[in-house]
Amino acid sequence: MATPEGKYAWTATVGEKGQIVIPKQARDLFNIKPGDTLLILGDEDRGIAIPRGRAFSNLFSNVFTDENGGEEQ
Repeated sequence: MATPEGKYAWTATVGEKGQIVIPKQARDLFNIKPGDTLLILGDEDRGIAIPRGRAFSNLFSNVFTDENGGEEQ
């Protein structure tokens, strides 16, 4: 089976402290650097997704900003 373009799969081993290492190819591809924040999303039926935290910064900004551009109280 051919891998669809732009689709990837990696494996990671969970250590004793529950930590995983993101494979180097994935870190390079998605420009993940030490100190970056990743958001862990879980769905009991579909599994875990780990988008970069900044992928949601615009969404959070829109949710917590009123229509005049200021922060909501």
